[in-house]
Amino acid sequence: MDLSVVIPVYNEEESLPHLHAAVCEALRELDRAWEVIYVNDGSRDGSAAVLERLAVEDPAHVCVVDFRRNFGQTTAIAAGIDHARGEVIVFLDADLQNDPADIPALLAKLDEGYDVVSGWRKEREDNALTRNLPSHMANWLISNVTGVHLHDYGCTLKAYRREVVTGFRLYGEMHRFIPVYANSVGAKILEMPVRHHARKFGKSKYGLERTLKVVLDLMVVQFLTRYSAKPIYLFGGGGIAMLALGLFGMIFLAVRKLIWHIDILTSPIFTLTVLLAMVGFQTILLGLIAELLVRTYHESQQKSTYTVRRIFRAGKVENGK
Repeated sequence: MDLSVVIPVYNEEESLPHLHAAVCEALRELDRAWEVIYVNDGSRDGSAAVLERLAVEDPAHVCVVDFRRNFGQTTAIAAGIDHARGEVIVFLDADLQNDPADIPALLAKLDEGYDVVSGWRKEREDNALTRNLPSHMANWLISNVTGVHLHDYGCTLKAYRREVVTGFRLYGEMHRFIPVYANSVGAKILEMPVRHHARKFGKSKYGLERTLKVVLDLMVVQFLTRYSAKPIYLFGGGGIAMLALGLFGMIFLAVRKLIWHIDILTSPIFTLTVLLAMVGFQTILLGLIAELLVRTYHESQQKSTYTVRRIFRAGKVENGK
C-alpha cells in the first residue's frame, strides 16, 4: 500500500458522501495503491451507517474504524495511524473544509525529498474573532517555543512519510504537534498553501476552550522533545540555579552582618535562601530519578535513542528506522 488517507469523523453524516466522492476523484488518477481510513469517533448522528455503506460499496479502498464512544480527534488520528498500511499517511478533516484535490500537490512535494508537507490555510474561511485570531496566536506561540515555524499548526491536511509518525504515541490535543515530533527525529518539513472552504453542513466542534489545552500540551511536547533523553539538564539546571540564588543570599546576609551588624536569623531573606537551597537540592535529586526512569524505559522497551534516515553499505542504500 502506497498511500493511506486518515479521516477522523464526528457527526458528519451529511458531509461524508460528498467527501468520499471528492477523495476518490482526487486519488483515482494517481499511480499509487491507496486506501481511505475513516475513524468514527463515537458519532451520535447517522455517520456510522453512512460509513458502513461506503465500506460495502468500495471495499477495495475503504476501511472504517468505529469507536465505542467519543475519544477526541487526537485519539482518532492515532487509531488511523495504527491501522494505516501506506508508506505515506495523509490526514484530512471530514467537514469538507479541507479540499481533497490538494492531496496530489502534497504528495508531489514529498516526492521531492520532504518527509512532512503541512497544509497552510492561507485564506481561511472561518470566523475571524472566534477561530482565526486564537489560531494565529496559538501558531505564533507554538512556532516560537518549539522552533518549528509553521503558519498553521491547526490545519489537519498534512502528508507524512510513515517512518516519522510511528515512533511516538499521541495524547490530549497533541495531533497538532506531530510536525514538532517529526522535526525531533530529523524530518524535512515543508509548508504549502492549501484551499479552505466554508463549512456547508453541521457545525464546528471546536471552541475557545481548546486554547488552554494547547498551551498545556505545548509544555508536555517541549519536555518530551528536548529533555526526554536527558531530563537532568532540565531538573539539574533549575536546581543549580536555585542553589546559586540561595548561596548568593547567604553571602549577602553574611556581608550585611559583618558591615552593618544586622542579625541574619531575623531577616526574611534568610528563610528564602534556606528554602531555595532545599528546593534546589530536591530538584537535582528529582532529575537523577528521572534519569533512572529514562534509562529503564529505553532499555526495557529496547527503544533506540537515535534515528537513522539511510544506510550506505557495499554500494547499496538501506532504509533507516
